[in-house]
Amino acid sequence: MESVDAIKKVIRTIPDFPKRGITFKDITPILSDLALLKASVQYLKKPFEDQNITKVVAIESRGFVLGPMIALELGAGFVPVRKEGKLPRETYSVAYDLEYGSGRIEMHLDSILPSDRVLIHDDVLATGGTAAAAEELVERSGAEIVGFTFLLELPAMNGRSKLHHDHTIHAVVQG
Repeated sequence: MESVDAIKKVIRTIPDFPKRGITFKDITPILSDLALLKASVQYLKKPFEDQNITKVVAIESRGFVLGPMIALELGAGFVPVRKEGKLPRETYSVAYDLEYGSGRIEMHLDSILPSDRVLIHDDVLATGGTAAAAEELVERSGAEIVGFTFLLELPAMNGRSKLHHDHTIHAVVQG
């Protein structure tokens, strides 16, 4: 299996994207390399293999890339968290802030049951705004949050501080 260093090495840093002053982390080189893609999914799911996860919640849009793969590996269902107005049925909705703006995310009311054990996934943990909003959506459902998994964490942005500390927070790469 490819190493974490091999994964980290191909993540590209794109300055001033999507806005001036923002540094974007491009994970697409991982996605186009089968060995790196497989290794990434294995590293993302590893701490949660024996946690009886029943649902993997992933955040639009880049969380949708690896989230379903993690769910399949864990034998769990997949639940999309989308931007406001993108889901067709009744939803929970939460506002959030991030480093270049704010928004609102939603999740279908009936997608998670109180009996579910949930893993929340996103590609990058930066300021923690979207992850904290997803955490709130899942909490509203009454389900148990087992943890969070991220491909990349930017520790300097202190996103962990916005998440509840009783959940496992796992990031494959620190950058």
